[in-house]
Amino acid sequence: MTQRVELATVMDRLAVDGLVTEYAAAVDDGDWEAYRELFTPDGRADYRSAGGIEGDAGQVAGWLEKAMRLFPVRQHLIVNRRVRFGALAQDVGDTAGVRADYVNPMRGADAEGGPSVPDFVCGGRYAFALLRTQDGWRLREVVVQEKWRTVSGQAPKDPVS
Repeated sequence: MTQRVELATVMDRLAVDGLVTEYAAAVDDGDWEAYRELFTPDGRADYRSAGGIEGDAGQVAGWLEKAMRLFPVRQHLIVNRRVRFGALAQDVGDTAGVRADYVNPMRGADAEGGPSVPDFVCGGRYAFALLRTQDGWRLREVVVQEKWRTVSGQAPKDPVS
């Protein structure tokens, strides 16, 4: 590899990492317009393993907006990011895949909408498919694979049952 190619790869990796971070921040901040803008026009998300929906980014953003009202306090941590470029067939360097683990602690809302108990924590793995566009890297697909969850005072959810 030449230095120019190595530098381009590092820059792409930083941009992809930044996009995943923006995704987490948009969900935590409830910025659903920013969430939508992170996706390609045909971008999709699948939250079914976490009890949610699968659909285009706009549909999923609408569902998240309603679902997250139950949790006014959220902190979405995405870690162990494994980035692979050229993840799609016939790629010419404009696609990437990211597999990353997540832990998502949230706090419920009281009758007035303020934070309250119970605490809710879930974890699992994301699969992100990305596409380089004229506007930079964008999400083409997000798939959530929830592996576990706990609610304070309750036994952990068994994902098999």
